[in-house]
Amino acid sequence: MDSGMLEDIGCEEADMRRDHRSARLAVATAGVAAMLALAGCTVSSTPSPSSSEGSSTLATGLQAPWSIVVLDDGGALISQRGDGKVLEVTASGQLRTAGTVPGVVSGGEAGLNGLAVREIDGIRWLYAYHATEEDNRVVRMPLSGEPGSLSLDTGQVEDVVTGIPRAANHDGGRIAFGPDGMLYIGTGDAGQRERARDRAYLGGKILRVTPDGEPAPGNPFGTAVYSIGHRNVQGLAWDDSGALWASEFGQDTWDELNRIEAGGDYGWPDHEGKAGAADAIDPIAVWKPADASPSGIAMVDGTLFIAALRGERVWAFDPSHPETEPWRARFTEEYGRVRDVAAGPGGRLWLLTNNTDGRGQPREGDDRLVQPAFVEG
Repeated sequence: MDSGMLEDIGCEEADMRRDHRSARLAVATAGVAAMLALAGCTVSSTPSPSSSEGSSTLATGLQAPWSIVVLDDGGALISQRGDGKVLEVTASGQLRTAGTVPGVVSGGEAGLNGLAVREIDGIRWLYAYHATEEDNRVVRMPLSGEPGSLSLDTGQVEDVVTGIPRAANHDGGRIAFGPDGMLYIGTGDAGQRERARDRAYLGGKILRVTPDGEPAPGNPFGTAVYSIGHRNVQGLAWDDSGALWASEFGQDTWDELNRIEAGGDYGWPDHEGKAGAADAIDPIAVWKPADASPSGIAMVDGTLFIAALRGERVWAFDPSHPETEPWRARFTEEYGRVRDVAAGPGGRLWLLTNNTDGRGQPREGDDRLVQPAFVEG
């Protein structure tokens, strides 16, 4: 067995040095509105909102959640990897099922992964990265209804990108629309590590496509491939300058945060961490897998936040000074494994726990969508 396959099954190793850089975060406290009674198409558990020292629990009872999409009305959509459900959390606290993405075949790290929402020509589309028997793919379907009654139109599913390799592990799965309006897709090498630098292979890449799945104009190789040499991309976010950042599971030695360049080669499997090699781009930040196993990332008020699964924390990083080390750890062991982070309403951070997927130790109410409190750092 690959010795790096315990957290994807991929990220195992010892402690990294602790960091002391100060990243300024606003003191924020916020209450949470009382949850409404579930109505209509509800999930099996009733949310139990709670607030403690400025933190707010926005949803509970989630099952192996993977991705958060914050909506303009202050609500959110959440994907559940195992059962393919998309849940709606309304701004008033209602938790309900918006629908189930058809054709999801779960197993290992594959299932229903990343979500994105985009309105095009008056149609609001839900984009979803999910596994089938044969591959991983990105599909889209109309998302209809008003807040509190959102619904997936599963009769109008369209393939966007197909043929992304799937395996028990290293399935990638994060998707996001960039400031250029193009769809970016993070994939894993699906265990074929020797092909991560192969431009003809969709695994171990960041892809960039138009909203309907065509290779985006200006792509470096004339295909959907935007960057190569990745092991298992888990998070995508843009800083205030428009630069793309990506988090990535390492194997046994280093997890990575990379600043992505069009056509960039990030070295896997020949290089892991900061190799200083002439044929690859070094990561900006690295962590020992025991402290990270990074997943979703998000920009909030100029700070880049990185969810950590095995590390059971959130890392905060200032992308305007990437050469400054070390970065600041937040909420260490407070919530268990953290799968995703997002910019919530009012400049607050939201995080998604991931303790019910068989690798964590579920706590009361898990899994949860939480708006944590910040303290000045």
